[in-house]
Amino acid sequence: MSSYLDFLKAPQAYPHRADEVTLLQTHISYVFLAGAYVYKIKKPVNLGFLDFTTLARRRYYCEEELRLNRRLCPDIYLEVVPIRQWNDRFQLGGPGGRTVEYAVKMVRMPAEGMMDQVIDAGNLGFAWLARIVDILVPFYQKAETGPAIREAGSRDGVAKNIRDNFRQTAPFVGRPVLRRDDFTRLRAYAEGFLADDRLFRQRQDEGWIRDGHGDLHSGNICLGERVWIFDCIEFNRRLRYGDVAADVAFLAMDLDYRGQEGLSARFVDAFSKRLGDPGLHAMLNFYKCYRAYVRGKIGLLTGQDREVDESTRAASLERASRYFKLAVRYAEES
Repeated sequence: MSSYLDFLKAPQAYPHRADEVTLLQTHISYVFLAGAYVYKIKKPVNLGFLDFTTLARRRYYCEEELRLNRRLCPDIYLEVVPIRQWNDRFQLGGPGGRTVEYAVKMVRMPAEGMMDQVIDAGNLGFAWLARIVDILVPFYQKAETGPAIREAGSRDGVAKNIRDNFRQTAPFVGRPVLRRDDFTRLRAYAEGFLADDRLFRQRQDEGWIRDGHGDLHSGNICLGERVWIFDCIEFNRRLRYGDVAADVAFLAMDLDYRGQEGLSARFVDAFSKRLGDPGLHAMLNFYKCYRAYVRGKIGLLTGQDREVDESTRAASLERASRYFKLAVRYAEES
């Protein structure tokens, strides 16, 4: 582990009180929970769909993360902080020294309010989902659109994302997490849906292709004194641009995954009616299948990261297997 990461594990590294520091990892980030704040650092990785391999790229995407997430959470995303080095000493922020890394500084949200935790505790009611609809509808109504964004929702634009997912997971086919017959069935379903571009053209013509969130699931929503929807995709515009149905399907799929099928259906219906988008339902299972596959892929990639501990690895692969099975269910129901 790099020495600046060791430095950030110590409470005295921070210019504010941090009695305890916890390091969490994803396949693309180091996340330090330090007192009332969170510091998120991008790993120097190239996974095809993102490239964080240079310091300049990591700084740029930290700034993009700040800008884009302030659309929904201006009170949470605070600043991009440099990590500086003098010889063998490090400092978080401040002048001087050599900048060796950048971190996005955020306000720490209440752990007990994280939507996935609320669901696991059996405390998610439709009132929370209605509040999420109240936030999302005006967000998508105001979200940027235009020729480049509109093209991302075309049949060819969507096909590229889906085929990239199959290509990126192909090395894992045949392992228990991703069975070969499931992979074949899912790819055939996707190609069958993509064969006819009429629905995709209709969605474009009706104006439903927007610069959205891209990663709208319960792990990126916090329910507290207000609802925070955070951690949108900043590293690849092509994965953030798309049909509003693709974003809504992500959260609906996540609710299905967590055994909340009834709430999932009510959420989709409420969103569709409030936005005035009845055509969303025709795309729903296709995008649910796509989103479940994406989550399965993320679990696979996290499980292959040599830096994560064994319990994280095992949990990631178990989740991946469940997501792939859910994707198969959507394909069979279509």
